[in-house]
Parts: sequence; structure tokens; C-alpha cells
Amino acid sequence: MIEHLKGGLILAGAIFMFLAALGVVRLPDLLTRMHATTKAATLGTSLIMLAVALHFAQVAVVARAFGVILFIMMTAPVAAHVIGRAGYFVGSKLWSGTIKDELRPNYDPLTHELKSGLETEANAVHRPSTKEDES
Repeated sequence: MIEHLKGGLILAGAIFMFLAALGVVRLPDLLTRMHATTKAATLGTSLIMLAVALHFAQVAVVARAFGVILFIMMTAPVAAHVIGRAGYFVGSKLWSGTIKDELRPNYDPLTHELKSGLETEANAVHRPSTKEDES
């Protein structure tokens, strides 16, 4: 019975990894590709690591497998967010079917300033730093 569970986990993980690769090839722009790789590859890797933990069933291997799963689930979404945001800031083209671009009204491509949208008149004025500010 455990062999079928391990096989199912490996097969499901491989399918998700294949879908992540397919998303990189087929999706139209950087942001949708990042979404596909983050979601599908994270789930695929986690399922395969669960199968590894079940196969070896030793405390050290199970702890490492869960450590890998935890590390991937904590770092992959953050890394994808940072890469996607950097791609947006350097001018990566969005897909023509993109309906909403929430950064456009708050991002100035000339100064690379990103406003939160919560600025008031008093704090929206950009003041360059001076030597007096540094002291």
C-alpha cells in the first residue's frame, strides 16, 4: 500500500513539475511565467520530497525532506515576487491581454520611485537628501 502512495506522490510531483516547465514555454510574459513556475514547481518538489521521506522512513532523512519542503515554500514565492518586480521595473513587456496594471499609476520609470498610493500632500513631495539630513 505504501508503495502505491509513494508512486502516486512521485507521479503527481512529476506532473506538476512538467506543468511548470510547460508554463515557462507556453505562457506569454514574465509575470505569468513566474506564477507558473512558483506554484507548480513548489508543489511538485514538495510532493516528491514527501515520497522520499516515506521511502526512507528514517528520522534524519524525513527531517531533511521536511526542511527542504519548508525552505522551498518560504523562499520560492518571495524570490518569484522579487524577480517579477525587477522585471517590471526594467521594462519587461506585459502580455497584451493584461487587464489591470496596479503599479503603473504609482511607478515613475524615470526616477524608479514607487509610491504606496497612501501619500498625502505633505509626504508626497520628494526631497533629495542633503548633508544636513545625514548628520
